Amino acid sequence: METIMPPSPVDYRTDPSQYRHWKLSAEGALARLTLDIADDAGVRPGYKLKLNSYDLGVDVELADALNRIRFEHPQVRSVIVTSGKDRIFCSGANIFMLGVSSHAWKVNFCKFTNETRNGIEDTSAHSGIKFVAAVNGACAGGGYELALACDEIVLVDDRSSSVSLPEVPLLGVLPGTGGLTRVTDKRKVRHDRADIFCTSVEGVRGQRAVEWRLVDAIAKPAQFAAVVHERAARLAKGSTRPADAKGVALPKLEREDTADAIRYAHVDVAIDRSKRAAAITVKAPTGAQPIDLAGIAAAGASWWPLAMARQLDDAILNLRTNELEIGTWILKTEGDAAAVLATGALMRANQSDWFVRETIGMLRRTFARLDVSSRTLFALIEPGSCFAGLLAELAFAADRAYMLALPDDAARAPRLQLDEFNFGPLPLVNDQSRLARRFYDEAEPLAAAFDSMGTSLDADAALQIGLITAAPDDIDWDDEIRIALEERAAMSPDALTGLEANLRFASKENMATRIFGRLTAWQNWIFQRPNAVGPKGALKVYGTGEKAGFDFTRV
Repeated sequence: METIMPPSPVDYRTDPSQYRHWKLSAEGALARLTLDIADDAGVRPGYKLKLNSYDLGVDVELADALNRIRFEHPQVRSVIVTSGKDRIFCSGANIFMLGVSSHAWKVNFCKFTNETRNGIEDTSAHSGIKFVAAVNGACAGGGYELALACDEIVLVDDRSSSVSLPEVPLLGVLPGTGGLTRVTDKRKVRHDRADIFCTSVEGVRGQRAVEWRLVDAIAKPAQFAAVVHERAARLAKGSTRPADAKGVALPKLEREDTADAIRYAHVDVAIDRSKRAAAITVKAPTGAQPIDLAGIAAAGASWWPLAMARQLDDAILNLRTNELEIGTWILKTEGDAAAVLATGALMRANQSDWFVRETIGMLRRTFARLDVSSRTLFALIEPGSCFAGLLAELAFAADRAYMLALPDDAARAPRLQLDEFNFGPLPLVNDQSRLARRFYDEAEPLAAAFDSMGTSLDADAALQIGLITAAPDDIDWDDEIRIALEERAAMSPDALTGLEANLRFASKENMATRIFGRLTAWQNWIFQRPNAVGPKGALKVYGTGEKAGFDFTRV
């Protein structure tokens, strides 16, 4: 099979009227996501999405559907994820798609599906929305990984339906979207049973699946729907989601695309191809802003923090998927820091409101997507910047933050200011604040940073506290930034990806970092090995009737 390159850029913008693979319905406190994949609607040509197997386009729709539930259906407290096809829940990532895809495409695909499944768990943890996987047929590979992301799994007991992770024996690769990690860390499957499970093609069904903790319950076909509904209703009881709130519609993001730029209302992306760099500028709110919950409700999806987060999220995904050679992202801000801080204060004062809570969740997931992107992140704090409060998180997400020192021009000197958003509400995927990561949870520097809240810090003060990397003056600024960017662009992208991931998540581990770090790193290596993608590799010969030819040297 020949490698197929993307025929056109991937657009992550969609809505339920455009879905080809998912059906979303909501009634009262219960929503239903039904997977019914259209065989001929792959995001790229060259394969059929048979047996409810998925590609990137399927998960683009799922990610959108999750946001629709969060924002447009505030009454929803539990979601049933099931299949619209007879006797098949989901057979996982489409194998033929993987076989014809470039390495970069496979890695970006797996990362996005990882983020989407992590988003299900984030929603369960923070939004009061619980998920039940109603596995009404065979459930394999990525299909089981989707089920694993849910709070509970109910498997139909029809003597044939099973759950399985057959990637190792069947394809010579790993369950790449969290399967291995969730089986152990989340489901607590005993490691010897997990070893059998993950090296068997046929999977586990019935009571054995319950005993091994692979599912939470089984039900005969006649009772299956009732059991699923009961468990979803029980999970919903603890939610604080409002029963009578009006949802906030999420309109299509408006953006302007040119050859070297992407422009939104609150985010600009300028690409310098000669330097293999993109400047991402996030703008502060302008004009009259809401001052209370009534104003927030009236603003809806145009409220600055939500609109900005959606636009930044779309920009990150566009650059990650469609601009593979743009290896350095330069993070900038622009506008009135006071407006950013005022918006943050309004959110904190009303954080118990469902819409404010969901907006904070959108910010949290967007910034976390930035953290796990395999790109160099440099923040530039310059005159006119507004790295304040929640936007200061962009500087702390960066691998390096440079701040211009202008000791003789206080009026023009850029400032950095912290608020409560920098101490927990917008954590990394390891549930650690970026400042806690920065200072390795050491009490003294964290206390100094905390004590600086409310103070507008110039470059010297920010450097003394440890909030920035360097503070060149205006004589050295241009040269120092130029040299840093040129040096970075000359280094191996592969080595930088490994370096940055290890340094960004240096101390605190959790299930998410194990998925993005240990599991993903191994999968990326295996994806390039001849046993998987060589002429006789398992991914290449799958479906041909030819047996894979393995190099049996253990490395």
